[in-house]
Amino acid sequence: MHHQIAAIHPSFHGHPRRVRLVVPTHAEPSPPVLVLFDGQNVLGDHGSFAGGWHADRAIAKLPRTIRRPVIVAIDSGLGRMAELWSELDAFLRFVTHDVLPQAEETLALRFDPHARGIGGASMGGLASLAATARHPRLFRKAIAMSPSVWTVPRELGRELRHARYERDARLYVDVGMRESERMVREAHRAVTLLEQSLEAPTAQLLFRPDRRGKHRELDWRRRLPKALRFAFRR
Repeated sequence: MHHQIAAIHPSFHGHPRRVRLVVPTHAEPSPPVLVLFDGQNVLGDHGSFAGGWHADRAIAKLPRTIRRPVIVAIDSGLGRMAELWSELDAFLRFVTHDVLPQAEETLALRFDPHARGIGGASMGGLASLAATARHPRLFRKAIAMSPSVWTVPRELGRELRHARYERDARLYVDVGMRESERMVREAHRAVTLLEQSLEAPTAQLLFRPDRRGKHRELDWRRRLPKALRFAFRR
């Protein structure tokens, strides 16, 4: 169903970081790409925190109406909390200047520059929203699952309020309604700001409040297929 490539190990702050690459069957000559934070959690169960997302299987099952992205799954480091917020600019430079060029070289592919996506859950979801706000031409698609907006509500709010998204931006945001009240409230607040910043929010934004969702890998795995269908539809 899919072809997984051996990991690459670019260095961030002098330490090699495992990055796994998954190319879908019958990949396009210039395929979309999806960078995922916390890469140890997004593929199989082995090595994940609480069961994997099986993103490779989800992409393999997408219908032909959806473009199938190459997965670039970047494992988190010891300084996860910092690199997903206070050091996010440095980490995004690492992604764009080291990870993606090495991935293209390893795969002998050139990713579609108009179809770069970035995604994650919890702090990874927060980082994905910030990445598309700061670099809307670099990352035109975001999959932000249960984003931890509550940790920096004012800072992220300022970024979303002043973001200038591209017309082809596709932003997916969700939250589990069985998460904390603060988590749910701040996710709704972020979505309201996105609706004000996007030119065509009904086409560019999908917000999914999950009635039975909790803050856990199992629910993010369950919600991923719909997120992929929205972000990468033709």
